[in-house]
Amino acid sequence: MFGGIGINLGMTSFFSKNGENIPCTIIKIGPCYVVQIKTVKNDGYYSVQLGIIDKKKKRTTKPLQGHFEKAGVFPKKKLLEFRGDFFYHLKLGDQINASFFKEGELVDIKGISKGKGFQGVVKRHNFSGVGERSHGQHNRLRAPGSIGAGSDPSRVFKGQKMAGKMGGKNVTVKNLKILKIDKDQNLLILKGSVPGNKNSYLMVNKKNGTKNFGY
Repeated sequence: MFGGIGINLGMTSFFSKNGENIPCTIIKIGPCYVVQIKTVKNDGYYSVQLGIIDKKKKRTTKPLQGHFEKAGVFPKKKLLEFRGDFFYHLKLGDQINASFFKEGELVDIKGISKGKGFQGVVKRHNFSGVGERSHGQHNRLRAPGSIGAGSDPSRVFKGQKMAGKMGGKNVTVKNLKILKIDKDQNLLILKGSVPGNKNSYLMVNKKNGTKNFGY
């Protein structure tokens, strides 16, 4: 099975049987509904489109209303696509929840990392700065320093690490272990942290070789 759409509920602590305090993340899985199934014959590749969280019909465009009606599901706020041919047993309108996962198995989590805005080289690239505050260097502590030679090549090479926007990118964290599952509330407790803010959407992929593209 490929996985499902999750919502990041935040981090907490989980105590193991040995009394070890383990930092973990709580993710709410769906329930997700199969909105569309793509095949090589019709679309050129295999994939399944999942939707999560009901959306008011009046706030849904006419084309999307027809898209959801074809699948027999209520309009959804978020749609994500999972590529792969591991969904041969699924049908339009099927529900995916926490019961599709097992305790102890590994999953890959993909999401959009927290946006940090415009940051300097010390925070963005772990630079140490020009040097200590001595000999008049009162404003050089977090400066990038030289970015290239003057006479030759007389330019800055592409890819030079400099200040700029940080975060807000697609990030995948692999091989997170499922410590516990609450099937009644569709919750997964994962060991470690995941990308994104609280209440952000995540792609939760089971470790079975399934490929997914885009977010």
